[in-house]
Amino acid sequence: MRVTIADVARRAGVSKTTVSRVLNGKSDVDADTAHRIREVIAETGYVPSSRAVGLARGQARTVGMLVPSLTWPWMGMVLQGAVDVLEADGYGVLLYTCNRGDESLRRFAVQVSASAFDGLLVIEPENTLDYIAQLHSKGLPVVLIDDRGHHPGFPSVATTNREGAAAAARHLAAIGRRRPAMVTGIGHFGCVRDRSQGFTETAAAEGLRLDPRLVFGGDFTKECGRTAVNEMLAAGLDFDSVFAHNDLAAAGVLGALRDAGLRVPEDVAVIGFDDVPVALHTEPTLTTIRQPLREMGEAAARLLLSHLRGAPASADPLVLPTSLVVRDSAPSI
Repeated sequence: MRVTIADVARRAGVSKTTVSRVLNGKSDVDADTAHRIREVIAETGYVPSSRAVGLARGQARTVGMLVPSLTWPWMGMVLQGAVDVLEADGYGVLLYTCNRGDESLRRFAVQVSASAFDGLLVIEPENTLDYIAQLHSKGLPVVLIDDRGHHPGFPSVATTNREGAAAAARHLAAIGRRRPAMVTGIGHFGCVRDRSQGFTETAAAEGLRLDPRLVFGGDFTKECGRTAVNEMLAAGLDFDSVFAHNDLAAAGVLGALRDAGLRVPEDVAVIGFDDVPVALHTEPTLTTIRQPLREMGEAAARLLLSHLRGAPASADPLVLPTSLVVRDSAPSI
């Protein structure tokens, strides 16, 4: 059952008007009372009606957006897609990051209880999915962007990670590569499992030999790509291609191969994943699997707006397709 403002008022021993004044940031409630009300809000998980709070403030039509950090290479593309759709419909956007971990999340929890956003778009910060699901179950419309294979049970937008990785394996087979290496992402992400399975299964079906020693656990950074290549070369392992789980790691792979005197693509072909701007600025330019990042932001915003207009929320993810983008690091024959 959803907690109401009356429940908060009763537990705090004040009137609904007093609770409303605290929610709306009024300064005429004494500090001790305001603190007690905020504690009750935090304890009960109360989520105020955005429209009611917005009207009280003389504001409305605002969407919150919670993200891990703005430093992720593809974050700006997703954000821009969402913002374009929301602003075109007359909505403002409040952006929250989790750069400080639990401290950031605590501050966000206070804001979600006291602020007037109609709904929330989320690119999941680490270990927050249960909390976000609770917000949705208590009545806050939420859409998750890039579900990482979690399938959370509320609206989400995902992409075809498994199929994208399979396309990378098929392309390497088509251009005559037979001994691929793979640099993965963070292991507990569902998208990483999907990319690993898609590549491994398709490589086997295409007759490519994926030596387990050529699978390097990475963390989506340029450094992990460099380290993977250096370790494989130091061990004397033979490989003629590398599939990296993101473009940043692929850029590190290219740099390490160049430093080792290996030619790309003549000696080693390289494929990344994402198609972020760096893919056009590597040397050589990067063949990659394009995630429809801007489109994912747009689609998530449209889903949220549809929900705000009364359409039922779907538990099935909206899945947008990936596509192979061929450039100089692994050109077609």
